[in-house]
Amino acid sequence: MRARYGIPLGITAAGAAGLLYAAGFEARSFRLRRVTVPVLPSGMRPLRVLQVSDIHMVSGQRKKQRWLRSLAGLRPDFVINTGDNLSDPEGVPEVLDALGPLMEFPGAYVFGSNDYYGPRLRNPARYLIEKAQGRHGLNGNPPAVGVVHNPWENIRDGFDAAGWLNLTNTRGTLKINDVSIELTGLDDPHIKRDRYDEVAGGPSPSADFSMGIVHAPYLRVLDAFTADGYPLILAGHTHGGQLCIPFYGALVTNCDLDTDRVKGLSTHTADGHTAYLHVSAGCGTNRYTPVRFACPPEATLLTLTSRD
Repeated sequence: MRARYGIPLGITAAGAAGLLYAAGFEARSFRLRRVTVPVLPSGMRPLRVLQVSDIHMVSGQRKKQRWLRSLAGLRPDFVINTGDNLSDPEGVPEVLDALGPLMEFPGAYVFGSNDYYGPRLRNPARYLIEKAQGRHGLNGNPPAVGVVHNPWENIRDGFDAAGWLNLTNTRGTLKINDVSIELTGLDDPHIKRDRYDEVAGGPSPSADFSMGIVHAPYLRVLDAFTADGYPLILAGHTHGGQLCIPFYGALVTNCDLDTDRVKGLSTHTADGHTAYLHVSAGCGTNRYTPVRFACPPEATLLTLTSRD
């Protein structure tokens, strides 16, 4: 009997232990990634940028809320929110409360698909199938029907009231100690809301520094930002792969970005130009798949330094 049932029982026990770890510990094991990016013009003082992404707030997630509030202690020069704040229509007050201390700093934001629409239960294996078929989001898939519409307008109003810039297919400028920071943003490419033609043309000559902001790092968007001469692009969406294999990495990115660049700092080249790309693994999960494995939730403090 031991020979016949021992191995299956062992596999089952190991799977249960892994699930318990992924849902009970790692998904709530919040981390701060620190990255230095040499992108500023020569002689400019360093800038500290806090990027938060993919919060996917569900009502009652107190530990996540406390951790997000604590990030204000980093005292960044400005904050960039790269979207997907919600995974629960009832979570808007908790998102605004958790980000309240950070909204005391200059900031800007773009939205992701989960800000607009509530999540649906889906088999995680579908991400692998869609990757094999080259289908991602609404880029080749049928439009979503019967979805829950989230109260994203309330988040927008809260961010706007705090003075954060809404970068939905537009540009904005932050003044940080007499330094002009131009931010060019797009709405979420994952659901085909991006309109790059409305912001095309590259960095403004009047800005001291310019960067691109988008939720989902689709290649068409990265190509456009890079070809236009933006030296830095910030994105989220991928969750770092969310369920990763130790010593191997992510299996999917939920977009057409390769898995080697699923999170952290990398580069992107298009039309003879090269930009730095930072993809945040985010600090939340879809409410129906509240697990992470070998990919802890995170925010990132980017220190921008001069190129020399």
